[in-house]
Amino acid sequence: MTPKQEKFFQKLVSLQEELASQSMEYWNLYSHLGTWQFWTVTVLLVGPLILVFLKIDREHIFQIGFFGFAVHILFAYVDAAGIRFGLWGYPYQLFPFIPSFSLDAAIIPVTIMLVYQWTLKNKKNYYLYALLTALGFGFGFKPLLVAHGLFEKYKWVNYIYIFFIYIILFLLAYWLTQLFQWMHKKSEK
Repeated sequence: MTPKQEKFFQKLVSLQEELASQSMEYWNLYSHLGTWQFWTVTVLLVGPLILVFLKIDREHIFQIGFFGFAVHILFAYVDAAGIRFGLWGYPYQLFPFIPSFSLDAAIIPVTIMLVYQWTLKNKKNYYLYALLTALGFGFGFKPLLVAHGLFEKYKWVNYIYIFFIYIILFLLAYWLTQLFQWMHKKSEK
């Protein structure tokens, strides 16, 4: 690394440390255990995880689990990018260093996992039900979060863009799952 690059990189590290410190201070002031928002976000995490534990089809648990994990990872990456670029934010968090943890780790993956499981079990068209789920999240759930101050959108972001993010990520997770299933079947021959 050149000295100029090293200096620039150290500045970025310092800014990240400052951001982490400010995030902790914000959480301690506004998003701590004594707020109703903290407990709402906690329920949004724990409730879906209990539900999926009770309802997941044990016969197809690895397939459905892989699909849910793919959804989780894709949403975590997109949420992290959206937050970093200032496109949206989560004023109340379970953990100050993982702003969208409840949504990315529980409510979104669990909901679409149960939709995916239902389409598998009932031989229904995943694409149709993923579209309906994306519509529900993009035009129902996100506006509800905004109305309660749990999600803020900035710049050019609107519910149409949010809907498209949902549907694209639901499709990518599905295709990724299909790809891995295809590779697994090929290896068994």
